[in-house]
Amino acid sequence: MMRRRARLVVMVKDPRPGRVKTRLGREIGMVEAAWWFRHQVRRLLREVRDPRWQVLLAVTPDHAVTSRAWPADIPRIEQGGGNLGRRMKRLLGGTAPGPVCLIGADIPGVSKAHIARAFHMLGHHDAVFGPAPDGGFWLVGMKRTAPPPAGMFRDVRWSGPHALADSIASLGGVRVALCDTLADVDTAADLARQARPGLTSAPARGVFADDGGGQAC
Repeated sequence: MMRRRARLVVMVKDPRPGRVKTRLGREIGMVEAAWWFRHQVRRLLREVRDPRWQVLLAVTPDHAVTSRAWPADIPRIEQGGGNLGRRMKRLLGGTAPGPVCLIGADIPGVSKAHIARAFHMLGHHDAVFGPAPDGGFWLVGMKRTAPPPAGMFRDVRWSGPHALADSIASLGGVRVALCDTLADVDTAADLARQARPGLTSAPARGVFADDGGGQAC
């Protein structure tokens, strides 16, 4: 049987001043924040391209799917409407068969090795999350041997310290692994922190599973 190719979906926003990284923009300027995001995405895409998986861009708002801001050779799909949870659930269930991971575009520390470890975890688990230090997550992946759970991302308290725990709880009893911890950039302090070695990545220390077993990457 032919092995289904893994897919890495990078979620991006139209990089226009005042529409992207607005929290960062309030501190450093909206134009500067949009410029940082545009160049950060290009750096991230150069870093995560790998023959072991296909890279796709999931774009919001939908009309920006034709934007010239992103490399023309990377396939693009629309995120669609709804809150973050609805959009991620749609992306996890809507791409071609095979394992899929979603990541945000504002993660300066991400590397091919982080992505490879996440996909490796899906060989033994149904889902994988990459935790963030603030209680959220920078990556979510599904093995997709079955459709995403009906309640996936329901009642998640986004943009706070409970986002990861709520998301895991919404999956019910599926086997969930935790991969590397990485930080995103929302504030000027986050930007400064990214320049300090050793503070952007840490190995995971646990796995959530229906039987309490498993191993962290």
